Amino acid sequence: MSHFVTMAKPVGSYCNMRCSYCYYLKADSGQVFSSLRMNNEVLEEYIKQVINSSKEKTVSFTWHGGEPTLAGLDFFKEVVKLQKKYLRDDMNCWNNIQTNGLLIDEDWCQFLKENHFDIGFSIDGTGFVHNRYRLDDKGNDTYERVRHSLQLMKDYGLTPDLLCTITSDCATNAKAVYSKLHSLQTGWIQFIPIVRRDLKGNVTEDSVTPIQYGKFLKEIFKEWIHHDLGKLNVQQFAETSLMLTGQPSTVCWLQETCGNVLVVERDGSVFSCDHFVNQEHYLGNLLQTSLDKLHESSFQQSFGFKKKTDLSKQCLNCKWFSLCYGGCPKDRFLINEDSEKQYYLCEGVKMYLDYAVPLLEKAIEYSKKGYSQKEIMKKI
Repeated sequence: MSHFVTMAKPVGSYCNMRCSYCYYLKADSGQVFSSLRMNNEVLEEYIKQVINSSKEKTVSFTWHGGEPTLAGLDFFKEVVKLQKKYLRDDMNCWNNIQTNGLLIDEDWCQFLKENHFDIGFSIDGTGFVHNRYRLDDKGNDTYERVRHSLQLMKDYGLTPDLLCTITSDCATNAKAVYSKLHSLQTGWIQFIPIVRRDLKGNVTEDSVTPIQYGKFLKEIFKEWIHHDLGKLNVQQFAETSLMLTGQPSTVCWLQETCGNVLVVERDGSVFSCDHFVNQEHYLGNLLQTSLDKLHESSFQQSFGFKKKTDLSKQCLNCKWFSLCYGGCPKDRFLINEDSEKQYYLCEGVKMYLDYAVPLLEKAIEYSKKGYSQKEIMKKI
């Protein structure tokens, strides 16, 4: 059995923001939920199964949404209590919570710090870009409140990973977005391209175009490689560097196959992937069938392997294939009526790799020779 991880949705898609590009609010799982929050029976069974199925000494839990803090602080205190109940003496837990920050206060900060939670914190760079897309459930701007929550976390010694979406607006403000995120000094930034389609299959105006995506990554990379190497980590650049040294990517959309990140909804329903929470990709319920068996099911194995087999000729013949593997399956679709399914962001990824790989290869070579990161930046 291959290793798998899970992403738990303790309140499903329930959220106190109404981000216009949110894919999960629009997820059509076909499930009817009897309660807002994951109940104790599901929670305990989930934690027990994840720990018992783990082949690692450190057991990973990712709490996602919607907005998981809406489950309440007492819910996460119960999470920690149950983890301690089922962990063997030679094991420990790694918890990650993804949050929009609106509910973060001193009590939350104290809890997250005491229990060593890692935090993914959503903020879309500048106030202008953020407030255009990330309004609260009453239609109000959220940027200043989010900034306040982030500062509160830092005051408690927490260093969240910053999650920034790349919309069409964000892409055309690359330097300003990067500068603002850099100034927050948390050490890690993850950029997430927004690719959405309407009911007719047309890509929406807020989605980043392939060219915009490529230009954005190039502009950010140029700033990073010359000024911030070793000072700030950007996920895309870190993953490219990792793969250039012959190691596998740590993120599913850059791996040869996928299907090893299951989604667990509030009622125990399990789905193939965070981007495929629908009736077609419903695997079962962990109260009736174990996570192990759901992951091993022929449907899920076929789903994951299809990432490798459902590739266009363009992908198979691309010199950068081993650094991309055709991207995320959710972004593979017909570009026009005459073409086969292609990775929508392909052209932008090529632009980025054409520019970044030669420089990263030099940086890796200099690092092997013992140069410091400051010296490497100077030489590059």
